[in-house]
Amino acid sequence: MEINFQRHHAAMLLKYSGISFIAGAVNHGFFSGERSLWTAAVGMGLFVVGAVMEHRLTRDHDSDKNDGLFRALLIGALLSIGLGFFTGGLQHFPDSPSRSAWVVPLGCFISIVAFAFDPSFKWKKSSVVYSAILGTFVSLGSYGVWQWLEQNPQYLGAHAHGPQADEGSPVALTALKVDRTVNIRMDDTFRFTPNQLSVKEGETLRLVVTNAGKSPHELVLGSEVEIRNHAEIMKTAISHDDHSSGASITLAPGATGDLVIKFSQAGAFEMACLIPGHYEAGMKGTVKVAMVTSDQSKQKHDHSSHKH
Repeated sequence: MEINFQRHHAAMLLKYSGISFIAGAVNHGFFSGERSLWTAAVGMGLFVVGAVMEHRLTRDHDSDKNDGLFRALLIGALLSIGLGFFTGGLQHFPDSPSRSAWVVPLGCFISIVAFAFDPSFKWKKSSVVYSAILGTFVSLGSYGVWQWLEQNPQYLGAHAHGPQADEGSPVALTALKVDRTVNIRMDDTFRFTPNQLSVKEGETLRLVVTNAGKSPHELVLGSEVEIRNHAEIMKTAISHDDHSSGASITLAPGATGDLVIKFSQAGAFEMACLIPGHYEAGMKGTVKVAMVTSDQSKQKHDHSSHKH
């Protein structure tokens, strides 16, 4: 029977576009939040339509073909997820080494399972040996890279917002008089401690920020709109090396740095880590700046009762 080129090409285009969408969603699932869910949904729709078309065309062309549609869908879905985990973990290893250390081997294992379901390949003893050797190699290699990156944090991936803390220059506005000092801790649980600050209008704070984790982290201050817009930009940015949104500091593992900021206006602000995946994982906090009345301002600057 003659093969219809147009239909086969359309089926292939839909099927592999769907696989690409699913793999991309899995790839960036930790870094793109809700958008990845929509991407995966679109990918599954494209893949199902393409797989159904391919199954019907193949069945019409080869009456002896016994492949079931459900099996074809299962294999394609497993391959998409497996390849998404494998390639995504490799791509983001410098950003999240502890996570990629298990994501990469898991993706490899899922892809092996997908091929095991494919009737085109006969599972043999050599297949077991191959799977064991490959799985061991990928697992040990991922663990080794993870440990190496922890020992060499200068190779960890991180984007910066202006000057880095280790350059010795303060980031943001610097005042001659600091009203108080607040210590903020960042770690690999993707949390700031404390994650809520209360400030008075006109108050100047020195934020002593410590990265207690084994991956780079940062603290960026800005309005809620600025932070969320910047977080969206970071999801698709090709480079994370040059951004200057608000007051910010990026710290390597174990490093400590200072931010001296004068909060001149009342309002609500956010602090966030915009390294890919960290903000989406919940690494955020709030800074509430309370308005100071005229009476409070006079009281603050009234030195008549001071004795010298």
